[in-house]
Amino acid sequence: MAGKGHGKREEAPVGTIDLRTQIDIERPAAEVFTFVADQTNAPLWQQGLHEVRRLTPGPLGVGTEHTFSRQFAGKLVESRNRFIAFEAGRFVAFEITPAAGMSGSASYTVEPTGPTSARLVSEVHCKVTGPSSLATPLLRRVFQRDTKRDEATLKVLLEKGAG
Repeated sequence: MAGKGHGKREEAPVGTIDLRTQIDIERPAAEVFTFVADQTNAPLWQQGLHEVRRLTPGPLGVGTEHTFSRQFAGKLVESRNRFIAFEAGRFVAFEITPAAGMSGSASYTVEPTGPTSARLVSEVHCKVTGPSSLATPLLRRVFQRDTKRDEATLKVLLEKGAG
């Protein structure tokens, strides 16, 4: 009989957070994409995000890396991401390195809905491990609330012409 201390490795509890949102913005798709893909703009529209630094030189594309400093669920969290897919003007996906028991991936897809309007679709897929996994249902609600608020801020910012 295998158990603790008898050769069987105990797996850390894992929770998942999968979130997909969309918002329509009255700006050309190219402008929306350029703004959201340049993640150094994120502190302008994502509350709690203190700093984003690009670590790689040159134009945005697969391999672009950033570091982030954000307040999340009452904690200051440092993390890093790397672009794993990039289609200029339309799609960017990135993996998020483990930080505070969370890791995963996210993406932005921008599609034109008219000559001067676009739809932004955001997807987040996170794994929550260790003790934090017990709070997955709460973290999921926090993600949903924060994403809705941040996308509303982005919409106002871009529609005022800040992008």
